[in-house]
Formats: sequence, structure tokens, C-alpha cells
Amino acid sequence: MKIVAVTACPTGVAHTYMAAEALEKAAQKKEIEIKVETQGSVGIENELTTEDIKQADAVIIAAGTNVKTGRFQGKPLLSVEVGEAIKDATALLEEAKEKAEDFEPQEDVVTDVKTHKSERSQQRTGAYKHLMNGVSRMIPFVVAGGLAISLAFAFGGIDAEGALAGALMQIGGDAAFALMVPILAGFIAASIADRPGLAPGMVGGMLAVQVEAGFLGGIIAGFLAGYVTEWLKNIIKLPATLEGLKPVLILPLFSTLIIGLLMLFVIGPPVMGIMTGLENWLEGMTGTNRVLLGAILGAMMAFDMGGPVNKAAYAFGVGLLASEIYTPMAVIMAAGMTPPLGLALATMITPNKFDRQQKEAGKAAAVLGISFITEGAIPFAAADPLKVIPSIMVGSAITGALSMLFNATLRAPHGGIFVVGIPGAVGNVLLYAVAILIGTVVTALLVSSLKEKIEVA
Repeated sequence: MKIVAVTACPTGVAHTYMAAEALEKAAQKKEIEIKVETQGSVGIENELTTEDIKQADAVIIAAGTNVKTGRFQGKPLLSVEVGEAIKDATALLEEAKEKAEDFEPQEDVVTDVKTHKSERSQQRTGAYKHLMNGVSRMIPFVVAGGLAISLAFAFGGIDAEGALAGALMQIGGDAAFALMVPILAGFIAASIADRPGLAPGMVGGMLAVQVEAGFLGGIIAGFLAGYVTEWLKNIIKLPATLEGLKPVLILPLFSTLIIGLLMLFVIGPPVMGIMTGLENWLEGMTGTNRVLLGAILGAMMAFDMGGPVNKAAYAFGVGLLASEIYTPMAVIMAAGMTPPLGLALATMITPNKFDRQQKEAGKAAAVLGISFITEGAIPFAAADPLKVIPSIMVGSAITGALSMLFNATLRAPHGGIFVVGIPGAVGNVLLYAVAILIGTVVTALLVSSLKEKIEVA
């Protein structure tokens, strides 16, 4: 039995590689030959060759973003969310093995382990994947732009005075940040309509920036461009000799015109009003409201540790960076660091409540935590969800509330502890560290008090 697999998560940072590792370990135990291609933030690694696919008895796709499946045509294919491979890789291998044994070439080769879900639920998952495809492509621009702006402040003060500081501000603010929303919209559209959707999506995103519709306008432009392009692709029929004009001329031209006119005259103005209201509301929040928003965002970050709820909060914070609102992003990174850090601390203060494997996972969780990779908490939550998940949600909610209370700000959407040393990247850095520390301790104490001692044989 030989299985090939592809793993990919929206940000391409942690789930991608954790899922690959889980599949490889499970396959080794079951003596199944496996090759796993990872589609992470650094690109495709361990790429599956035509020969690999030809020899494979079954294919597993564990992904939170769109993965092209055309090359697997004629093979039994199991498609699941990336988190499923982390939680129970052995079950996935068994499912793939059964499909390989029962497979007949004439049957539908694309199946899903979640077949009991309704069609409506599957459509929501598709929209989420399209959104995350855009967000994941946008993140490098936000990281590069935010840190370039921070360096501008470090060299030129709060007004970025001087030639070097001015150049850094131009690179980060005028170039990288200016591309954020167009990239977001373009890759949402490309996820829906493939390459023909990229140009109308990016143009729609650029117009969203120009009419001050912000990231919300960019998201709307991306989805609209994707579905309009897909619709045009289906209704425009050309002779075979002219089909080559559709993806490079006809679809981009008509889609771009439609999306451009809609953004300028129909969608842009009301969305600009919504974004202005949101920005004014966030900037005007005081006292209890700020603390409550921080607690909600913090709890969302811990709820599914890199899943859809976590990514929804993350996308909200990243999008607001384009509007120069930095407090939600600070909440999100702090609250995302707290769960793995708190669990790592729990393994140290109450080692008798964790087995040897969990203690080793605690060491890894500490490193993942300081790197803002919330997924480090997954092994603990999978083993004892009823005790771990409420504990990490409370700890992250407290961290988020304190971060808002302290008015901490963050200009970079990732990096964990490694961006703290860059002047200007984090506002109110000492109190920000205090918020993370308090949430970490609360998480550790809650987990330690709820878990029972492990009986030693």
C-alpha cells in the first residue's frame, strides 16, 4: 500500500507541517509507504512527482486552502480539513486504505470524510478557504511593511525624519502596505476563478483602497471578481480556435470593467461608510468596551487554535492594520501566544498530571508559543478537550482584555517575541509582556487544577 498526501493550512506556518508529520508517523506505525507534499508559507516542499502519483493506491488532501486536485484524477481521493490529520492521522490512513480497496475507476474519485455535512455547510467551508487563500498571500506584505515602518521609527523617530527613515517608510507604508488589500482581493478571486480572476480581483482591491473602503471592500471585491469571472467563463462560448483568448483577454477585460464600475458606483460608497464607522468606533472605545472586545478576540484565538474561528479573528486584526488601527492586532498575537505557553508552564509546575509524551510536547509548545504559533496547544486539547479548551480560552481572554486595557499596539501581524526588540513594532511593550505573562499563568493554573494526576503503573 502506497499513499500520497498534500497538506496545506491558510497561513502555511504550523498546521501544514504538523499534519504532514502526523501522517508520516501514523504511516510508519501501520507500515504504509507514504509521501507527503507540504504547501506552506515557503512554497511547495517534497513535491509529488507524476511517478509518485501513478504508483499511489490512494490520495489524502488535508488542507484549509484550495489545493488543485486535477493531477490526482483517476485515484481514490480523501479530502479533509488539515486539522483532521493532526487529530487522528491513523483514522485517515484507514479510510484511504478502504477507499483504495473498494475503488472503481468509473466512480466519483473525489470523496470527503465529512459526507454527513450539508451542502450549505460545504459552501461555507469553500468561502472560508477562498478568504484564507487571500489572507495567507497578504500576510508577507503586512509583515514586511509593518516591520519596515517600525524600522523607520527606530532610525528617524515618530516622524520618520531623515533619508534612511523616509526610504523605509516609503518601502513599508507606500509600497508594501499599499499592496495589502489588492493582494487580498486578487487571491480570493484567483481561488474562485483561477488565474483569470487575479487581475479583476486586484483591480477591485486597489479601487477599494482608493475609495477608502478598506479591507472589507477588498474582501467584497475579491469574492465578486471571482464569481463574476467564473460566471463569464461559463456563459461565454467561443469557437475552439478562439478559446485561448478567454483567459488572457476576454475574461480579465470584462470582469475588470464590471468589478471596477461596481466598486466605484455601487459597492464602494456604502462600504466606505461602514469602514469609517468601524474605525471611529474602535478608536473611540473606552473602558469596559475595550476590555470586552479584547476578551472576545482573545477567546476566539484560543477556541480552535488555528481553525476557522482563530483565523477569523486573525483576519480581522490584519485587515485593520491597513487602516492604521494597531490595538486589535496586539490582542490577537498576545492571545495566540498564551495557550501553548500556558500549557508548557503547566507541564513544569504539575509534571505528575502529564505523561512523558505530553511533557515533551510541552517543550515544543514553549517554542511555538513564543513564536506565535497557537497550534502548539493542539496535542493537549486533543487529549483532554473538556478541560484544556475552556482553560486556554479563559487565559487568552484575560490576555486580550489586558492588552486592550494597556492600549498595547502591534504593527506586525506575526513574529511573536522576535518582533518585541524592534523599536516601534510594539507599543507599551512592558505592559504588553505583562498581559501575556498573566494570561500564561492563568492558563497554567486552570489546566493544572482541572487535570487529575496520572496513575503510574
